[in-house]
Amino acid sequence: MSENSTGGTKRLYRSRKGQWVAGVCAGIGEYFGVDPNMVRLVWAIVTIFTVGVGILLYLAAWIILPEEGEDSSIAETWVTKRKS
Repeated sequence: MSENSTGGTKRLYRSRKGQWVAGVCAGIGEYFGVDPNMVRLVWAIVTIFTVGVGILLYLAAWIILPEEGEDSSIAETWVTKRKS
């Protein structure tokens, strides 16, 4: 993995800056260094032409990707609570 400006490893996360719904597209845009609006456009096109598969992928990313500043995702938190 490459390093970010803080010297740590680069992570894919849901961004709090510029988020519209859950920050998935903004996080992907930051990770790859592209405009989040381009990610949103591509995501919308995929959703339209795959009859809603993009919505399912977005929901999965929302659950799997941790939010910026958090160590665990929604899924990791849920699994941890179920084990206790």
